[in-house]
Amino acid sequence: MKKRARTTPDKAVLNVLQREVGDLSTRNFAHRLAASEDLVLRLDLYKKLDKHRGCVNTVSFNTDGDILVSGSDDRRVILWDWETGRIKLSFHSGHNNNVFQAKIMPYTDDRSIVTCAADGQVRHAQILERGAVETALLAKHQGRAHKLAIEPGSPHIFYTCGEDGLVQHFDLRTRRATELFTCQPTVDRSNYMSVVHLNAIAIDPRNPNLFAVAGSDEYARVYDIRMYKWDGSTEFGRPTDFFCPPHLIGDEKVGITGLSFSDQSELLVSYNDEFIYLFTQDMGLGPNPDPSSPVSAGSDTKDLEPMDADEKNAPQVYKGHSNRETVKGVSFFGPGCEYVASGSDCGRIFIWKKKGGTLIRVMEADKHVVNCIEPHPSTTALASSGIETDIKIWTPKAFERATLPANIEQKPKGRGWMFPVVSPQDLMLQLFSLRRRRTSSEQNEESSAASRELLELILTFNASADSDDGGDSISREDLFG
Repeated sequence: MKKRARTTPDKAVLNVLQREVGDLSTRNFAHRLAASEDLVLRLDLYKKLDKHRGCVNTVSFNTDGDILVSGSDDRRVILWDWETGRIKLSFHSGHNNNVFQAKIMPYTDDRSIVTCAADGQVRHAQILERGAVETALLAKHQGRAHKLAIEPGSPHIFYTCGEDGLVQHFDLRTRRATELFTCQPTVDRSNYMSVVHLNAIAIDPRNPNLFAVAGSDEYARVYDIRMYKWDGSTEFGRPTDFFCPPHLIGDEKVGITGLSFSDQSELLVSYNDEFIYLFTQDMGLGPNPDPSSPVSAGSDTKDLEPMDADEKNAPQVYKGHSNRETVKGVSFFGPGCEYVASGSDCGRIFIWKKKGGTLIRVMEADKHVVNCIEPHPSTTALASSGIETDIKIWTPKAFERATLPANIEQKPKGRGWMFPVVSPQDLMLQLFSLRRRRTSSEQNEESSAASRELLELILTFNASADSDDGGDSISREDLFG
């Protein structure tokens, strides 16, 4: 007689049994449930929030998690009741270019919102009675300002970084911006890179005195705000620590697009044209990293591979996604940061187990590129956005557990998404240059056709970002008339 195979009970079932017999507290039960891999495997599209008229570059939950704030190429900021899909408030940000980041300040009754954008401006929006909104300019970067970071639990303090390499500190009580420093390249890079163009900034929630910045070179730099002298008597700009995978030190082709700190002070770093890495505090290179490496010494980079995570002082690596075309963020997911999540050029969301780096979910989320992944602060839910004009909310409502695709290969994408921000002014400058070349006898047909194709790509992209006030659109006749 054939024996029946023994089956292992699902962990979630065991947790329920432990709770019922008193071996597991209600609080710990909720924590384990939210961190359950079963719920991650049942994530499914819950709702689409569709009101923006351009790419959605930022999504962020308020502290309670009942409101989602978004910002877009259309220069508008929208507050959503994401569970119902209802818009609570929509207003023009005051920016004159694409909104890159919008966040609700904590403990402000959700009435204080800070933003930064492609115009370099940092702005503060205050929601008044009956939905009226006042926006004010706080400061400006020379170049695009990609990210801001709010001091955990503070209704007043936040930081910004920009492509000018500048890091600024803001206190809304004084409405004053303090220029902390301009991020400088390491000694071996200073001969050709005047500043590090910054894409990302993050604050350690366990120690809010520490914050990290990263951008156009291979290093994530950590600073301690306690070392800043507020009277300006000493220069503040020297990191307390540098982080970089050993095989990328000296690699001039890589940069960093996203940063995130876990509740355990681990630092998650997403590289363009490379992978995602997880660093613990003991993996730092110190305040003076050694620029010598196999890469900088002239070795063939094709022969260099990331070290295994079990090697001493080697960061955990997360692979499978593609990060080439746009500035993508990266996030922890789960109540104890048990997972890592990222968007991808292939239009999908990738989720890995933090420990071990195993890829467990791949979800179709955008026809083009997913840039933003925002975890809900207290439940197993995600918000995502990208090149499409909507925001997608993901909750564990699927009846069946998802499985990984049989062949996880990047779907082919047309080039051109590497131009996520093109202002009318920039476009007109390119147009002027093109017209000059077209009138030159030295301009051949092949080069002219290539320039024409480039501008058509930019025009097509910008068409989706037409603002509500109807400003500054450029027609085909304007370009090629």
